[in-house]
Amino acid sequence: MIDAAELIDNDFLRQYELKVDNSLAKIEYSLQERKIFLTKLIIPSDIESDEFQNDFIKVVLQDIEERNLSVVPTSPEIAKFIRRNRQYKSMLPVGVRI
Repeated sequence: MIDAAELIDNDFLRQYELKVDNSLAKIEYSLQERKIFLTKLIIPSDIESDEFQNDFIKVVLQDIEERNLSVVPTSPEIAKFIRRNRQYKSMLPVGVRI
């Protein structure tokens, strides 16, 4: 599993980053008030796998939860992940369904 200590919140570029070997996986976001919109998931082909993608999203959502933010997944992959993992639905703002 991915170690949360490896996760970087690059607020200048507005993206979460995770470096694996020489590749960089990213989740781009937009922060508005107390909501974080997860807009794009980018995983290089050399590290792309369902297990890696799920672990990466979990670590990002844990960080967001610790910051006490609501999450709005506009990326189809992240929305699909939350749909399959009901424990993260409580992080959605009131009125948002996926």
